[in-house]
Parts: sequence; C-alpha cells; structure tokens
Amino acid sequence: MAIEATPWRRVTTTQEGTPPFSVFTKLIQKSAQDDREYRIIKLENGLKAVLIHDGKADQAAASLDVAVGHLSDPDDMPGLAHFCEHLLFMGTEQFPKENEYQEYLSKNNGGSNAYTAASNTNYYFSVATSALPGALARFSGFFHSPLFAPSCTSRELNAVDSEHKKNHQQDLWRIFQLTKHLSKPGHVWSKFGSGNRESLSQAAKNLKAEGKLSMENGHITSASTLGVNPSATSSRIASPAPSVSSTNSEAEADGGAVGRETRRRLVEWWNKEYCASRMHLAVLGKESLDELAELASKYFSPIPNRQADPLPMIYDHPFGPAQKGTMLSVQTIMTFHVLDIYIPIEYQAVYWRHKPGQFLAHLIGHEGPGSLYSYLKGRGWVAALNSGPSPLGRGFDTFRITIELTEDGFKKYRSVILATFKYFSLLRSSEFKSYLQRESAILSDIRFRFLEKRKPDQYVSSIAERMTNPYPLELLLAASSVTWEWGADYPGAVSAGKEKVNEMLEQFQLKNGMIVLMAKGKELEEVLGLGKQDAWEKEPWYGTAYRLERLDEDILRQTSSPNDLPELFLPGPNEFIPTNLNVDKRDHVEPVKRPHLIRETPLSALWHKKDDRFWVPKAHVMIDIRSPVSNSSARSAALTRLFTDLVTDSLEEFSYDAALAGLSYSCTSHTKGMYVTLRGYNDKMSVLVQHVLDKVKSLEVRPDRLRVIIEQNKHNWENFFLGQSYQLSEYYGRHLMTQEQWTVDELLKELPTISTDEIVEHAKKMMSDAKLRILVSGNVYKDEAVKIAEMAEAGLSASVASHADLNDRALVLPQGCNLIKTGTIPNPNQANSSLTYYVRIGSVSDSRRRVVGALLTQILTEPAFNVLRTREQLGYVVFCGYWSLAGATERGIRIVVQSEKTPGYLESRVEAFLEEMKASIEAMSPEMFEEHKSSLDKKWREEEKNLAEEASTFVSHIHSGHLDFYRNITDANTLKDITKDEVYSLFMSHVHPSSETRSKLSVQMRAQKVRPTRISATASQAYEALESISDETPTIEDFQKYWSEVLANEVQGKELIESIVKIAEKHPVNGEGQDPPRSGATYIGDMKEFRASLPPSEDLGAMVQWGDLPVSKF
Repeated sequence: MAIEATPWRRVTTTQEGTPPFSVFTKLIQKSAQDDREYRIIKLENGLKAVLIHDGKADQAAASLDVAVGHLSDPDDMPGLAHFCEHLLFMGTEQFPKENEYQEYLSKNNGGSNAYTAASNTNYYFSVATSALPGALARFSGFFHSPLFAPSCTSRELNAVDSEHKKNHQQDLWRIFQLTKHLSKPGHVWSKFGSGNRESLSQAAKNLKAEGKLSMENGHITSASTLGVNPSATSSRIASPAPSVSSTNSEAEADGGAVGRETRRRLVEWWNKEYCASRMHLAVLGKESLDELAELASKYFSPIPNRQADPLPMIYDHPFGPAQKGTMLSVQTIMTFHVLDIYIPIEYQAVYWRHKPGQFLAHLIGHEGPGSLYSYLKGRGWVAALNSGPSPLGRGFDTFRITIELTEDGFKKYRSVILATFKYFSLLRSSEFKSYLQRESAILSDIRFRFLEKRKPDQYVSSIAERMTNPYPLELLLAASSVTWEWGADYPGAVSAGKEKVNEMLEQFQLKNGMIVLMAKGKELEEVLGLGKQDAWEKEPWYGTAYRLERLDEDILRQTSSPNDLPELFLPGPNEFIPTNLNVDKRDHVEPVKRPHLIRETPLSALWHKKDDRFWVPKAHVMIDIRSPVSNSSARSAALTRLFTDLVTDSLEEFSYDAALAGLSYSCTSHTKGMYVTLRGYNDKMSVLVQHVLDKVKSLEVRPDRLRVIIEQNKHNWENFFLGQSYQLSEYYGRHLMTQEQWTVDELLKELPTISTDEIVEHAKKMMSDAKLRILVSGNVYKDEAVKIAEMAEAGLSASVASHADLNDRALVLPQGCNLIKTGTIPNPNQANSSLTYYVRIGSVSDSRRRVVGALLTQILTEPAFNVLRTREQLGYVVFCGYWSLAGATERGIRIVVQSEKTPGYLESRVEAFLEEMKASIEAMSPEMFEEHKSSLDKKWREEEKNLAEEASTFVSHIHSGHLDFYRNITDANTLKDITKDEVYSLFMSHVHPSSETRSKLSVQMRAQKVRPTRISATASQAYEALESISDETPTIEDFQKYWSEVLANEVQGKELIESIVKIAEKHPVNGEGQDPPRSGATYIGDMKEFRASLPPSEDLGAMVQWGDLPVSKF
C-alpha cells in the first residue's frame, strides 16, 4: 500500500529571531470570488496559523482561538475562563502598561474584542495595515507572558460581576443558564460560564474561613514561581478627582488575601490550559505570505506547548433519563410566549460534508405551503418558528425548535406540540425526493462561489474558531458553508446522507426530548392550572422560577402516532433558484464612488449605480416611500408600523423560497414613511419586487392577522422598558432632541382601538400622498432600474409636500445650557442605573467644526473606556462616540455609562474625566496628535468590503437628503491641516464643564433596586479590617459578621458592632444613596413642553448639487 507523503514542508528562515515552522502544502480551496492568498503553517510549538494576504486591504486583523472555554472551569470556580479573558488584557512582560494594547489599536484605526464560549475562547483585533507588526507584538504577549497584574485583580472581578448583573434580567441568559443547571448530575454543561464575583471568590473565602490563607499583605506565591512576570511599574494612575476605586491601596486593589488566592488559582489554571497546541491563529494583512509567516513565527513561537490534549472532546450528552420526556415551565421577565423543543443529537461537525442537521432544519423551519409553520399560522397559533442544530460543547449538540406563540397558541400549546411531532412523523415516513437535498447543495455552492468580503476582524475570528472543527485543512474555507450532494464522498470524510437523516429522525420522539414553555408567571399558572399549593423552584445564579415535570403518557402516545394532518406535506421545487449568474466584469475600470440620479419625476427620484467593484450577480433595491400622513400623530405612526408588519406577514409563504435562494426583502416603517428593501441575486429580483409592491398597494387586511400583529407590537413595546438600562437613557436622550417622534407609551395607547378598515384607509392615504426616494445598485443596468422605479410609481400619487417637509429634523439645544432629565428604571429588579451625557458640537453644515468634533471624539474614546470602566470600574457598559441626531443634521459627543452607582455620581465621574482630558489634550505631544489624525484619516478612507456595505453608505445619504456621497473623503482632506489648538478650543468651548457656552443634556435613569448598605474604604479604616474581609466595600452584614466573630469575647464588642451602622452613614460609599441636586443644572420636567420650547435644526437639503440630469435613456 502506498503511503501518502506528509502534507507539511519544514521551512527555516534566514530572518534573525524567527524560529522554523512547517507549511501545509495542499492547495486551499477558496471561493472563485476571493482574490486573497492563503497559507496554513504550523509552528514548532504546535500552534497552527492561517495566513491571509490581501493586497487591497485597508485594515489588517488577527484572531487567536484557544480550544478551551468555560466547560473547563474548575468545579469550585465557575467563570474562571471568562475571568481569564478579562485579566489577560491587563499588560504583558514586554508591554506592561495596562492599556497599552487598546491605546495602540485606537491610535491606528483599530479595535479589539474577545468572547468566552463553552469550548473555546476567541480573541481578535483590527488595526491599520501598517501597524500590524506592532499589534501582533502586543497581542502575542497575552499568550506567553501576561502579567495578570495583581493591581487589576479586584477591578476585573468587578468587571465580570458587572457583566453578569447586566445580563441578570435578560431572559435569554436566564433561560440558557437554567437549561444548563438542569443537566444530568455531574455533567460539565451545568457550569455557570459567565461567573460573577461570588462564584470566583468563594473557593478562596472558604480557605480563609478554614484558616488556610495567609493574612499577610503580600503574595502567597510569587509571580515568577507561577511563570508570570510581575510588572516593573504600576499600571494604575491616580484619578485627578479621586473615586472610591482610586483611593484604595494597592493591597485592596489586589483583593486582599482572597483576591490573591483567586489570582493564584487563575494563573495556575492558565498555566495548565493555555497551551500552544490548543491555539489556532488567523492573520490578515497586506504583507506577503512569507512576511506574514515570519511575523507569526516570531511572535507566537514563544508560547509554550504544555503537552495538553490539543482538542478536548466531550461526547457525553447532558440529557439523561431524568431530562428526557419532560416539560420545563419557565417564568420570564419580559412578556412573550415561546415554546422550545430540545432533542439531543450527535455531534454534527463530523458530518460537515452533507450536514444532516441542516437538512432537517430546512424542512422543519420551512414557511411555504404544507409546512409546519404554515399549518400553525393558519390556526392563529404562532408568530414565528425557527429550527436547527445547536452546538453546545465540542462533542455534543442539540436540535432546537423555537416557536413564538400567539396568546391563542399559548393556550393551545399541547396542540402545537402535537402538530410539531406529527410533522416529524411525516418526515419519518417520507421518501425524500432528490431535488430537496440537491437544491440545498446547489444554493450553498452558489453562496460560496459569490462569497463577498466582510470586516477583517470578523473574518479572522471565524476562521480561527473554525480551525477546531474536523475539516480537512484544504477545505477549511469551504467545509462550513458548502453542502455536497448525497453520494458525493471525500477521502476520510464521514458519509451522512439519507440514511443518517433517517437515523436522526428516529430520535425525534418526545420521549427523547424536553419541552420548554416560557411566559410570565401568572400566565403559566393559569394555562397549566396551577394553584398556590404548586411550588416553583429557583435556579441559583439568576433566581429564575421554574417547574420541571414529566410529560404525561397521553401526549407521549399521541406524538408518536403517524401523521394524519393532510395540511402537512413536503415543499415543492424552488422556482427562485437563480440560473443567470452572469456578470459583465470589466478589467482596469476605475470604480465610480457614488450613485447617479438617472430619473426624476414629481413622484420619485431614482439613484442608480451599476456595480463596478465587487462583480457579483447581486443587486440592492431600496424604495423609501415618504408621506406626510405616515407620522402626523401617534395613531398614524402606529398605523404605519402595523401596516408594514402586515405586509411582511402576508408575504411569508411566497417569499420564503426566495429567501432560501438568496433573495430577501424587508418592509419597515420609519418616522417619515416606510422602506421596502430588497437584496440578493439579481436574476429573479424583478419578480420579487413586483410581488412585494403589489402587496404594499393592495393589501387585504385579515382581522385574525391584525390581532396577532397588534399583540406582537404590544409585547415588543412593553418589553422595551425591561431591557438594558442604558438603552432607556439613550432612548429618552434622542427623544428629547427629535422633532417628530412619539413615545412608546403614546403608541401603546393607540393599539386597542385600531381596526382593519382603518389600516386599509391609512395605507390608501399614504399611497395617494407620497414621494419616493429609490436606490438601485449592483448587477443591474439603467433600463432595469427605470423599470423598477416605474413599478414603484404605478398606482401612487405625488405628494404636494416639499422635500424639506419630508426630511427628519432634530431639535437644537440652547447655547449655554446644563440640562438634566431624570427618570426611574421600570423593572424593580434591575440593579443598574444609567447615564447618557451629551454635548452639542453643531450643525454638519459647518464642515470644519464637524471634522474637529470627529477628531476630538477620536481622542476621547479610548481614555473614556480606560478611565471610567477599566480604572474606576463604574460598570461593564461604557462608551464614548460621535452622535448623529435625527435627520443627520446635528452632531454631538455623548458618553454612556451603565452602573450600579447612582446616575448623579456617574455624571460627576464623567465630568472628572473631562477635567482630566483637559490636561491630557494640553500636554499631548505633536507626535501623538498626528497619530490620532492618522487613525481617523484611515477610518474615513476605508473602502466598503462588499456590495451591501456600499449600498448602505449610499442609502444613508439619500435618506438624509444631503446627497453628500463624498463626505468621508472631503472630511479626510479637511483633517490634514486641523491643529491641536482647534481641538483644544472646541473642547473648552463645547465640551468642558467650565464652559459657559456649551450645550449639554444628560439623561439620568435610576434603578429602583436598592443595594445593601456597604462599608466605604474610609469607614473600614476605623476598624482596620478591609484586608481581612477582602472585598473593597463589604456589606454591613458581612462587616458586622466579621467583627462579631473577632469581638465575641470582648466586653465592649456589642457597642462597637452597633457603631458600624453610624460610621457607615457618616462615611457612605461614593455613588450610593440619594443623588443631591446638581448646582447650576436645570432639571427637565414635562418632556412635551421641553421639546416644544426647542427650535428645529435647519433643513440642509441637498448639500451637493451633482447635475446628473438630463441623462441618456439607457
């Protein structure tokens, strides 16, 4: 037997300091559309890397994926992998400064992120192409010489804790953890992956309670002993206006004895689990493949190979006998009715060639005639249905069907379950015709063939993670997205054709699965017939109330019977599969940078651009139907919203095949009308355009579907107030500065009395009083674009309203104002308050100020995150950005913070930060100032990566009416001679709190949930006990408990313990309690009155006159 030669070739470089590596010699299969070059290498330490040369790139990127996630957490330290992800970024031996990495990326038009999943942890960044080597030097150190700086331990514990509290009231997180919690005993899937301060500290606290921790103010084990070098310099810098975080000692910053033990365990875990052979790297840059290989080898070869299992697998499924054949009832925070069905299935990654789980998902989730969804929708029981294999951990998967129920469907949930399993019975008894699977293969091949580029950091992150899948390396790019036809084998690949599908279907029995029914508590009790005597259990980390019960024999028997519903049948052939995929590609064409106005009538303006950059057989059509009727009152706005939702609802069966074939549409309302947007392969585009427009113009409103759509919107609008706190402060901030916007409360009041006749009449009024703004771009010629415009115009009448009347307008804050709007977070269990802090820069018509403001934002953004989140630990959500208000006419800078601290305290910290930035900008060196300019220049000159991004850019300028398609380039040119003095002057006049001319508005949303009273650092100094307790600001209960034990035999012990409360009141923790009124501020009362007092922003109209018309007919 012939032995295949090894596919690896060893390379020894002449570059000094670059270790040898091996190159994968097989050709990597890529999309025909892909002009990038690829190479896979393996370093001597076992790390594999995908190198991507993109000669057209204007941003470089890299990602490193570690094949270990939260399932590898120690049993007694849930969340340790996530904590490692946080603390890993806090400096390295080579670059000890805490925010060196983020600062470097920020100055080079870059950014970074990371996530911890069940079986992997992924780190990634993007950066200017010229800065890639420096970014890799900083990035690689996290994996061979991180500091895990002791001074950051307590703060990053707080960051993990804050992230958990951000998610605590989110049903998605609550239900996810509940299903994990109910795994069979001892299974790793049950772990609490995100962690919090309690879960990460409890093991150390237990040791302390047993007297096994040293109470010395020092490290139990030296950093060098653990293989992690300590920082030569402190990474902490004192804040100019001290906060509770910055006044604590270094000993407190490391978390005391408990914090040091927690860090010791982290470093111990990192030394065990973070192994080079478990790491997969992807690097994209303009450098040649040889240069990228040398960079990868130079910077990532120092990562040690600890001989750990390269790819830890878990084939045991968390569903055992106690989980199968059960129904889990879950009380939700938000109002919705959802039924999930979980069925354990084999690990699907090994079946990458034929993807049997995806084939079943295609059939079960179908929305066309004969589908399960069509049957359930016809009875008014469902609003949405999704299905598919869900990868849990590496080695075990679950097939999940998620059904969003209507109120009627919720009451008939057993009938929904029965119908679902009847459909499974249909599948089991069916002989799948060849076209069903062949179409999936054909469409996947077309998608891969015309795969467009996307953001570099997203791309490398996906590739690095994909490398842990069992694909042949030469198919790394294709295997995850391409489906091969049944019978098409590949050497070494596992066959998973029709037989495997049938084998899986045999497991789709209710006795093998779990039903999860989700709704508000009272609704569940009513539909399940529960009384006060029926107890609910609670999940330990989120407190989610639930009941787990075995399903009765009756429903188990019914769901295993053959299908007897004639309405259920398999889908027919898909008529929307594109056949004409021709693209008239021309070489050496200088791309046009904007669309052209090729047709204008009293009713519409048509903008068109034939694709000359991406050369794919795709098109984007945007029809913006504007009418003064659409938003004239809260009722009109509600009617417009319901109308667009009803159009979408009515087209679901027809459009589903089109969506499968890569041709999709959306119909959505906005403040001036509605968008009809279509995108995908241009071959059958005109068919879909005509059908959608016909429905828009002649919709028949069914009373039963109107009831469902009203119910959905009611739930969505009510649930809005139960979302993240910062989203509320953002919403009210924008509302206060928007001329025409109705509140969610106003919209909700209109819903109960809206009728079908009123919807129809409202739609007629809109269509008879309209103006259209149309964009057609992509593989479409002018004559085809004109036909689309004519279709859109047919049956509509032009509005007499001017273009200015149909543009959005912002409201302008008065000069020299300091305005505050306060509010209360509606969810009583939400722990986080929030602040949105906004200062006006001015109208975008002042092009130079617009550019200076953008540069100032660039300078403020990274320090805002570093100071307010990383250093002061105010909360997990912190960001600073340039805010464009309604109509894109006004710009300002806004800082957002979500925190357990009070919003008034958050405002004081934001203003302390701005005071710090005054000195920072003053002292900024010319070199650093030029770095910031260069970063912003690169950002503005970035090219769109695909047709969708280009169309989105065009739409934004058409939507605003400004038509300033070259704005980024003109702003980049203006930026060249902007001086530091201009930036400083704008900062002092428009941003700094001392300014008498700045226009400032803040929205302070305060949480109702009262935090337990805690002991401040100042108060604790009276007892000299903070080091022993370990928490920087322990609760009074913990503090009293500690001193009760210490003073148990002391005569005056009782008096001292009682004095704790008084001292706590005298020296409160900063940011807790009541916010005092801020001097010099004006508090906004009635929002309607306030908005009525503000002038609207100027209507800028078309800021550039292009003179495109007249134009040739073609």
